[in-house]
Amino acid sequence: MSEWIYFIHPPRENFAETMTEDEMAVWGVHFERLQRLLAEGVIILVGPTLGPTNTGIAIFEAPDEATARTLMEEDPAIASGIATGELRPFQVALLRGRDDAPGHEAATAAPDDLTG
Repeated sequence: MSEWIYFIHPPRENFAETMTEDEMAVWGVHFERLQRLLAEGVIILVGPTLGPTNTGIAIFEAPDEATARTLMEEDPAIASGIATGELRPFQVALLRGRDDAPGHEAATAAPDDLTG
């Protein structure tokens, strides 16, 4: 299974502080969906950046780009047109609790893998 990241770009600075009621409702559905995907084992990590630019990230697993793109495009925040999405392949190289155990070797990326 491949790992992917998508960025959720909000429509304006300070979005978290200036959401309308309609935007808050969409974000509620967006978060419930992410919780469901986490429970299903799809999501690895989600969260927003803090400060004036509230870009969200979702790191997840999908078998291929088409499936990953569909998962991103079906995010209510993106599907509603409130935010825009940006999908990229991703590799979790180090993960606390997985890679910090004695004797565990972390995955390493070849230089070609880093050029995208």
